[in-house]
Amino acid sequence: MLRPGETAEGLVEPVPAKTVVEIFRRFAPDVRPFRGWLCLTLFFIVVTPALEAAVIWMFKVLVDDVLTPRDFGAFPLVVAGYVGLTLLGGVVGFFDQYLAVWIGQNFLRRMRTRVFAHLHTLSVGFFDRRRLGDILTRLSGDVATIEALLLAGIAQALSALIKIGIFGGVMFYLNWQLAVISMIAVPFFWLIARSFSRRIKLASREVRRRSGSVNVVAEESLGNAILVQAYGREGAEVDRFDEQARGTVRAQLAAARIAAMFGPTIDLFQVVGVMTVVGVGIWQLSLEQISLGGLLAFLIYLSQLYGPVRGLGQLSNTVFAAAAGAERIVELLDQEPDVAVPEHPVRLARPRGLLRLDGVGFRYPESRTEVLHDIGFTAAPGETTAIVGASGAGKTTLMKLLLRFYDPTEGRITLDGHDLRDLDPHALRGAVAIVLQETLLLDGTIEENILAGRPDADHAAVVAAARAADAHEFVSALPDGYETRVGQRGRLLSGGQRQRIAIARAMVRDAPVLLLDEPTASLDAEAGERILAPLRRLMAGRTTVVISHNLLTVADADRIVHVDHGRITEAGTHDELMRADGRYADLYRLHHRPSERPQRVVRVPGTSDVPGGAPRNGRHRRAEVPPGPEPAPHPVSHPVEGNPNDRVKPR
Repeated sequence: MLRPGETAEGLVEPVPAKTVVEIFRRFAPDVRPFRGWLCLTLFFIVVTPALEAAVIWMFKVLVDDVLTPRDFGAFPLVVAGYVGLTLLGGVVGFFDQYLAVWIGQNFLRRMRTRVFAHLHTLSVGFFDRRRLGDILTRLSGDVATIEALLLAGIAQALSALIKIGIFGGVMFYLNWQLAVISMIAVPFFWLIARSFSRRIKLASREVRRRSGSVNVVAEESLGNAILVQAYGREGAEVDRFDEQARGTVRAQLAAARIAAMFGPTIDLFQVVGVMTVVGVGIWQLSLEQISLGGLLAFLIYLSQLYGPVRGLGQLSNTVFAAAAGAERIVELLDQEPDVAVPEHPVRLARPRGLLRLDGVGFRYPESRTEVLHDIGFTAAPGETTAIVGASGAGKTTLMKLLLRFYDPTEGRITLDGHDLRDLDPHALRGAVAIVLQETLLLDGTIEENILAGRPDADHAAVVAAARAADAHEFVSALPDGYETRVGQRGRLLSGGQRQRIAIARAMVRDAPVLLLDEPTASLDAEAGERILAPLRRLMAGRTTVVISHNLLTVADADRIVHVDHGRITEAGTHDELMRADGRYADLYRLHHRPSERPQRVVRVPGTSDVPGGAPRNGRHRRAEVPPGPEPAPHPVSHPVEGNPNDRVKPR
């Protein structure tokens, strides 16, 4: 079996150890909203053992006042007492159990929401470095251990202590000599529990790590089911999952062995203690120092006393096991975002959209390699700036900086003259609309996905955005229209349909800055060409930054910036760069082979229609270009647009 701290392939990293006291201090403020209800719970905790003690005392009365003297006159009163106490105990037990569950579940809801909200404050770099399956395990399973530690654990401890106090007090009232003998075993219970608790914590820490590793494999494998099946890796993935599951079994068995040894050890001391009390009690009974009913009641109280004492010992093991899960939540909450919100952010009304990069350099955290170096250009309102270059040149990293997912390590980026570091990231991103190469859709309806761009938009705005994105026709043809669910990550729609929904989402956002990251790269030539018309409408009047390695789609941008190995090698209009006959011209000629039909590109007013878009009057501006003829429709199950790649996938 792997010992705690031992590593294995696929196993998540261990977290820093925390003491139970540190964990209590960390999460104690989360219990404060429930203080009033906890006081009511405390009342039930006191009343319940008091009723149990009263029931046991009724047994003493039954033996001493009814059975021993054979006086059945008091029997109806004893029966009435038993029934009344049982009914009262049932009512108290019901409300006690219901209230405990209500408090526990609401505490869990608030704690999970707190952790989930914290995760959304972290930078995207955190999710690049961490495994999603392990994060989900912490959010679901490990959060529950905090409730077991702070609420259920404290309630059980108080209940045990109150029972010890009540039962012990009654025992001293009945016979103080026997009570003193009974208490001799208590310190041994505590020492045994303390010895086992440390081992339990180490074993439980390994169990939590293993559970996280199992979820990591499951999330990665099922989330890439297409890749797994396409490459025939089903067997390998099953073996990988089984390997982690076997590790969980070994960790669970190790914890079970320790827990299983605890019970018999405690039982041994408990039996010794009870037999000693029985022996002394029989001797006192022979001397008539205690009645038979008193001795029987004392032994029942003793069994009720040892139960809470043993429970305290087991509770210490439970607490230390729960602490192993709570440590993983503490480590998560201690994570800080890579991008900090300024203490006094500059208030950003609707910006004009003037973006300026001045000597921007960047390297990723924990990396010594510089990804961007001395990047500088200006994107003016209403103009299109294209960032081009080979894969790995740093284009996508630049997009992350513009969205302030990271801050530059050198230089600065400004929006309308304000350094992005001085802006609230949430306000900054509210002024930006994005369309990415990988279309990101939520598992909801089409309307919900469009409303993600602006949640306060009404249905008319959604429809208008869909029309502008050329999505309304195919959406209306669906049986449920805008209420059609798109499936996880939009997989029930085709690539072209997903991209048009993304464009509609950007349309309804109506942001002054637009970022396009390879918006047609995942589509075939025909589908990509059909997307250009709604993209033109989306780009009109906005500061647009287009990232692409396909130079045919950006040739008519107002400014083209060629990036190579994180540095700007060339910048200018298409004609200027072609005349310079540098790296851009080589790449453009590579894409623009005579045998290929060039894609329609985003035209700007004042340009010619010849390849290369030579400017008239020396200026580059965008203009609407009438779309080309629609391809002939194909027979599909629903009357949608003609591109076969845009057909609705069967659900």
